[in-house]
Amino acid sequence: MCVKLVIVGGVAGGATAAARARRVSEDAEIIMFERGEYISFANCGLPYYIGNVIEKREDLLLATSEEFKQRYNIDVRIFSEVVGINAKEKAVEIKNTTTGKMYWENYDKLILSPGAEPIKPPLEGIELDNIFHLRNVPDSDRIKKIVDERNPRCAVAVGGGFIGLEMAENLTERGVKTTIVEMLDQVMPPLDYEMASLLHEHLEAKNVELELENGVKSFSKAGNRILVSTQKGRDIECDMVLLSVGIRPENKLAKQADLKIGPTGGIAVDDTMRSSDPNIYAVGDAVEVRDLVTGFPTLTALAGPANKQARIAADNALGRKSIFTGTLGSSVVKVFDMVAASTGANEKFLKKHDIPYLVSYTHSGSHAGYYPGATQTSIKILFSPGTGKLLGAQIVGKKGVDKRIDVLATAIRAEMTVYDLQELELAYAPPYSSAKDPVNISGFVAANILKGDMEITHWSELDTLQKNDAILIDLRTKLELKYAGKMPDALHIPIDELRARLSELDKQKTYIPFCAVGFRGYLGHRILVQNGFKSRNLSGGFMTYTMANKGE
Repeated sequence: MCVKLVIVGGVAGGATAAARARRVSEDAEIIMFERGEYISFANCGLPYYIGNVIEKREDLLLATSEEFKQRYNIDVRIFSEVVGINAKEKAVEIKNTTTGKMYWENYDKLILSPGAEPIKPPLEGIELDNIFHLRNVPDSDRIKKIVDERNPRCAVAVGGGFIGLEMAENLTERGVKTTIVEMLDQVMPPLDYEMASLLHEHLEAKNVELELENGVKSFSKAGNRILVSTQKGRDIECDMVLLSVGIRPENKLAKQADLKIGPTGGIAVDDTMRSSDPNIYAVGDAVEVRDLVTGFPTLTALAGPANKQARIAADNALGRKSIFTGTLGSSVVKVFDMVAASTGANEKFLKKHDIPYLVSYTHSGSHAGYYPGATQTSIKILFSPGTGKLLGAQIVGKKGVDKRIDVLATAIRAEMTVYDLQELELAYAPPYSSAKDPVNISGFVAANILKGDMEITHWSELDTLQKNDAILIDLRTKLELKYAGKMPDALHIPIDELRARLSELDKQKTYIPFCAVGFRGYLGHRILVQNGFKSRNLSGGFMTYTMANKGE
């Protein structure tokens, strides 16, 4: 039987579903509707096109409608917006956005890939010229035209997520002084605060101004410029504004078709990507899927999951059985010379939902220290207190961040524990890693915590512990204290002197040994507890403490 498959929307979801459907069936009739001109483009590359990193506009266009028709024998209809669904009659209503003509098209199976729409808060002046969203190629054309032709001196990015950071970088590289206004106390919400603080420091070093814990109140004209008024009373004059305050699933069509909408606002689908209507599937930014770590419903606006969902939806629409098991939300972002990445659950989410977890921080070299060019890689992992099962990971550094977050994402999907991280045999040569890779190191430290070889405390607990008479012992050298800074009220005993000076300590007290990144703190802890002292090592050492207390 020849199936008529209609697909609403292109790009990562719709175009992938269409191509997969043709590979599965040469006989299927496949029609794809796209309300714009571009059915397949690299939307993740748009900030880099504006920044001239990607020089040729055509490099963003993965396939034109004509190329797609030719290769896949698919009826591609651009400038065609699906405005309604009659699920009972199995038909969609289409509006030709060029001519205004309306017509209906029937289907046997329907795949929805409408994506997500940028949130446009109802702020005074938001309709002024030179206030932009960045969602598609025409958006990037408009922004790039302003930057190319008008040479703006400064810009405001409202929101410190992926788009806000990437645009801040690319505008800055083009000589546009950029301020990020963010309502949260940090950029990059997938990261926990202390990890994001590394980005704060780097952004400021690159001349990007951060206006954190502050929102926009209104926009107004200031001559030929825009005045951005914040909720805390600051006014920022600029030449252009980029709105990147978030997105929400485009569920209008789904609601109109009476499809079930999940608690997150996304279209509810099962593990075959089928909606509450057995003939309608949905994929991409518009759908609610299962979080692989917690099992909770979640939205994941990422190209990787959208591609996988599209393949699965196409398979099932054409009679094959394929399953989407869930998402980890694995992501990575370049911020000037730094890279930040995350996978799985973060601490904020685990704490909010009362899910038991432990945390470990490690700071390792990106490759062997004796080989030139090594940089520091900061890793935070979250794991189950009992089994050591890995729940989430975050990494911030300059080199090798992407490959290590991919290892940890694979480990989470494989339900590995921190003990398994110790055993991973990862490629090593001095220019690329160390004999004990940073991923191995994170496993060693976490396993030591679980085995009881190391009792730890975290930066967030220090005030309480010190109020209860715990004593900090700084194990670093005098030179480190001079150049890297000191911890308030810490007793200074270099690690190599600790054994000889144990008589100076009180066994009735609790001691918190620490060093730069944690290793000497661990050594000090083992010396103390094996000599009858009460000790808790500061996880991540002075580095993590400093990260968490930046700006205070």
